[in-house]
Amino acid sequence: MKSFVSAARWLALAPLLVPAAGNPSSSRSPALPPAISAAAPAADAAAGHDLTGLLAHAAPAASREVLQLAARAMSCALRYPEFGVDPHRLGVIDYSRPSTEPRLWVFDLAGRKLLFEEWVAHGRNSGENLTERFSNRDGSYMTSLGGFTAQETYMGGNGYSLRLRGLEPGFNDRARDRAIVIHGAPYVNPAAARLQGRLGRSLGCPAVRPAVARHLIDSIQGGTFVFAYYPDREWLQGSRLLSGDCGGGAAPVLAASKEADVPGGARN
Repeated sequence: MKSFVSAARWLALAPLLVPAAGNPSSSRSPALPPAISAAAPAADAAAGHDLTGLLAHAAPAASREVLQLAARAMSCALRYPEFGVDPHRLGVIDYSRPSTEPRLWVFDLAGRKLLFEEWVAHGRNSGENLTERFSNRDGSYMTSLGGFTAQETYMGGNGYSLRLRGLEPGFNDRARDRAIVIHGAPYVNPAAARLQGRLGRSLGCPAVRPAVARHLIDSIQGGTFVFAYYPDREWLQGSRLLSGDCGGGAAPVLAASKEADVPGGARN
């Protein structure tokens, strides 16, 4: 796996990415000294830009625009202590890619390396090889978009699994109620996908290959920020992490990208 650019650059980035400690009783952003608070948006932008470069170097096959949005969303999520985000790991899923291609990346930010580049299933009602529809509704059997916190593991009907907490109201905040979890599944089989034209599909979970499931789950449990992307306009415009107080908006990132012309998937 590729290493990040340099330890010195990462050490310069770390204070920007991880918010300063604030008042632990606050339910919103940590309290910052006035001078730092005033400069926070600029610092977030700089951190996101630098982190994007590091991520793109480690995962050159991934979309730089998607990585930039993931960096912005993570920087925003770190301002909410109640989200319990671990600043040392990042997971990115790009659902704009077909299921026959690797579209899940897990980064070790502290170790400056890419841990996984993997195939991942989507919900069976979200589309065939390509995703077209997304939902936050229980029983929809669709994939949800947005930022999640990877939480605790458990043994369930699909074996060793990892619960996800959705951080975006209206888009993925019912993830735990819907039992949207990361788990291994035999239908996530790239060889079979080449024959049938797509991976097997889940009931909405981001399922992965059984051979990597336990190791991948163990690498992100306990607070890793997981960013699930698709150029869905409703989500991009309404995301609390991209269009909220500290998100900065997705439009500047996508303006120069062909993805800006994609209307996005239906959501219900």
